[in-house]
Amino acid sequence: MTASAPSAAARPAALQHWLHSATVQRLAVFACMLLYAVAPVPDFWITQLNYIALYSLVILGLVLLTGIGGLTSFGQAAFVGIGAYSSAYLSVSMGWSPWLTVFAGLFITTLSALVVGWITLRMSGHYLPLATIAWGLSLYYLMGNVDALGKYDGIQGVPALMLGGWDVSQGRSFFVLAWGLVLLAAFGLLNLLDSRSGRAIRAMRSSVLMAEAMGVNTLRHKIGIFVLAALLASVSGWLFAHFQRTVNPSPFGLRMGIEYLFMAVLGGVGFVWGALGGAVLTKLLEDQLQVLLPKLLGTSGSYEVIVFGVVLVLVLKYLPDGMWSLVGRFLPGPARVPDWSHAPALAVRSKPAAGASVLEVQDLRKQFGGLTAVKDVSFSIQAGQIVGLIGPNGAGKSTTFNLVSGVLGLTSGTVRFRGETISGLPAREIARRGMGRTFQHVKMIPELTVLENVALGAQLRGRKGALASMLRLDRTEEQSLLREAARQLERIGMGHALFEQAGNLAMGPQRLMEIARALCSDPSLLLLDEPAAGLRHQEKQALAGVLRQLRAEGMSILLVEHDMGLVMDVTDRIVVMEFGTRLMEGTPAEVQQSPLVRAAYLGVEH
Repeated sequence: MTASAPSAAARPAALQHWLHSATVQRLAVFACMLLYAVAPVPDFWITQLNYIALYSLVILGLVLLTGIGGLTSFGQAAFVGIGAYSSAYLSVSMGWSPWLTVFAGLFITTLSALVVGWITLRMSGHYLPLATIAWGLSLYYLMGNVDALGKYDGIQGVPALMLGGWDVSQGRSFFVLAWGLVLLAAFGLLNLLDSRSGRAIRAMRSSVLMAEAMGVNTLRHKIGIFVLAALLASVSGWLFAHFQRTVNPSPFGLRMGIEYLFMAVLGGVGFVWGALGGAVLTKLLEDQLQVLLPKLLGTSGSYEVIVFGVVLVLVLKYLPDGMWSLVGRFLPGPARVPDWSHAPALAVRSKPAAGASVLEVQDLRKQFGGLTAVKDVSFSIQAGQIVGLIGPNGAGKSTTFNLVSGVLGLTSGTVRFRGETISGLPAREIARRGMGRTFQHVKMIPELTVLENVALGAQLRGRKGALASMLRLDRTEEQSLLREAARQLERIGMGHALFEQAGNLAMGPQRLMEIARALCSDPSLLLLDEPAAGLRHQEKQALAGVLRQLRAEGMSILLVEHDMGLVMDVTDRIVVMEFGTRLMEGTPAEVQQSPLVRAAYLGVEH
């Protein structure tokens, strides 16, 4: 059967979708770049744009590392220096071809970034920026004191980049080379952020706890983006060495590391295109201020640094998302059209037989110094059961919940999941074995859509890595993940909100979204931490219907909840806790009739 031609009414919509597609927009950017290279533009502006391209490569790495990953580094200029010095030394002293030295620089940069990242990325708070400052200073003084690198005079006579007798290290030829690499890097990062790996990177910044519970190895991803940002800086250094034809330590010191961060913040550290905007604004402002300020003040000096400091304070105060946050409002985004209808379904894990033991908790204990928060608690869950965990505030419910899911390390006791001892395993490994969870306080990525947030739950059901994402080789798998996320949202009645920004949802829908995200992991045991908090009466009724449906499908659920109506309505058994101990366990009817439970909740002597 042949496909019929689209109707006249459908053609404008199809054309509009095609014009808004990411591929067409990127081709348009490439075309503009090539046209600018051959346009009758003064050579001065070509040179300025060449420097902007060198800056942009470094700032693109900072967008990924700082803006998306939430890791602040002042040491990116040091990686630029590694790329520049590697190429300069090997091409001048060893006679290597400049086209080979880039790979040597990337290799040395990778080793350096792995070592530095492995040490520094375990730190948090202000320790990470301080560690990268120390790293940048160390490398700066190393480059300035090694005889083979020319000390502070540097290396002179770096050869040009020749391509078949054509010098591509200057002027318009270099413009095409440098901006071609910048755009390839930008498109690669856009592809990465629109993928399974990109969601994992964003999740780290929102909540490491949530990311680990979804199966994300946060340390590995931190090191990964640290290395990728360093590689982009190294390529910039390689280009810089052959563009300047000389290298010395001055451009690779701490001041330049701070300036790269300034460019990123000014343009919009959370936006890929903000990197280019920040580089353009900074370079143009610097050139103009170096001319205007001496005239106004009647004396020469680096007064532009003072102006940049004032500008940075104003941007952080009044425009914390950078200049691109203003520009991006007026630009059309890529068309979002569901195209996963033909995507293959994800593989599902084997489920326990009805009545089989799913979770066994024996003598669970957790001590915080001299405080015993949970004391020798034991209970079990069978396949197809909903077990409630209730108790007054401070009874130890959430602590027990976090001990079972691996968020907290237990002091003693044993947790077995489907016959396997999981005591002491990190949260991501427990998630890998088929335990999904929600959180007492909603944890999400507010800037992403509801669909993308829920797709994070399927993190462990995908296999494509960052490189496949950057090369756009993960599209089939990505559509399968999005299809599963859409299915789970439809399942809980939120199919209408697929493309809503998650941060705009009310509390009730946010909690339902978290349940859909947990279901997206295809769990054998679902841990729900106060899912009814913030829900209206009808939403609670809908939630109760979803829980009953899941139980009918064989799902096992551990429910921590303060809404006693919901607990009594849906649970098969209830474990009551008080002061960190198990007070009693029984059916909802038995718990309601227990004088021990009444005394615990009402303070009545039994």
